[in-house]
Amino acid sequence: MAPGEKGARRPGHAYLLHRITYCAADRRHPKVFAWVYRHQVKNKAVVLRCHAVLVPKAATARAMALLLFQTSASAFNEFKRLKRQNDVRHVQQHAGCVAGVVRSVKDTLSSQFVEDCKGVVQRLTLQEHKMVWNRTTHLWNDYEKVIHQRTNTAPFELAPPEDGAGVAVRVMKPLDAAELSLETVYEKFHPSVQSFTDVLGHYISGERPKGIQETEQMLKVGTVLTGVGELVLDSNTIRLQPPKQGLRYYLSSADFDALLQKQQASVRLWKVLAVLSGFATCAVLFFLLRKQYRHRRERQRLEQLQEEFRRAQEQRLARQEGAEAPKNACVICLSNAKACVFLECGHVCSCSECYRALQDPKACPICRQPIARVVPLYNS
Repeated sequence: MAPGEKGARRPGHAYLLHRITYCAADRRHPKVFAWVYRHQVKNKAVVLRCHAVLVPKAATARAMALLLFQTSASAFNEFKRLKRQNDVRHVQQHAGCVAGVVRSVKDTLSSQFVEDCKGVVQRLTLQEHKMVWNRTTHLWNDYEKVIHQRTNTAPFELAPPEDGAGVAVRVMKPLDAAELSLETVYEKFHPSVQSFTDVLGHYISGERPKGIQETEQMLKVGTVLTGVGELVLDSNTIRLQPPKQGLRYYLSSADFDALLQKQQASVRLWKVLAVLSGFATCAVLFFLLRKQYRHRRERQRLEQLQEEFRRAQEQRLARQEGAEAPKNACVICLSNAKACVFLECGHVCSCSECYRALQDPKACPICRQPIARVVPLYNS
């Protein structure tokens, strides 16, 4: 490398730290600092090229190599730290089960009807009860309707028992739980007062109000609760929140084994319903296919009878064309001789076979009068 002219300034080049694969200050050339750089050319190909600079002093070259080594080591250590942090965050965001005692984080909620009753979830409900006339069954049926409901929540956590070891878990979004165990602390029914005119109007309208039921439910402080959801470690705080993969979220007073047995029973029930549904579908398909098969067989039989009748008719017409019809031929079959007399009309027009083939009540094919009796006719 030839040194530049004194006082001349050359444009600088920017080299990325993560693309420098090797650097050194060679002892044989102490004033030369060299490094290998990974270049990316066309078609995303990688080419390794060696670069070098000439510095005024050997100490400067060694200082540049040491500085580059320390900077690379520091950047690599920071990369490993961030990777470990992301791995820990990824590992600790998984579904889990936590059991503990309900403990308020800040303020608690007080019951509106019961003294010294504090909790973290409060639900007030007003429910209307009435009788509705069913015009189909002609009976009065009970009908319930929620006319107002309000739910208040306070931040809380599941803490380990006093004699147990562990950490507290912060519970997030408790109202999103599929099963939230609330205890009924107050319940009162207010019957409706009706006059005779009101009762008469209610009978005419088909609705008889019974009253309004007022209920208060709470999740008390100190209740043992089992939570099933997603556990997340965030800023040294463990949070229990609804799972993001569409799984169900539970906050129940039952233990984990009871919840598991309940879910297994539900799974068994759905399996039985699926099997029964499959059998019912197969039976319906079998009966439909059987009915279709019978219909096809009947249609084929009718087509076969029609074809046989058509062939017999063609053969009869061929015989009639080949031979002359007798003078006293039957007016029905045109082949046999007339052999009976119909009374009371007296017509001689049919053979014995065609007479027996007539539908009941038998009538004369000439005048359509009822046939009272038949007299055989003998030709000599």
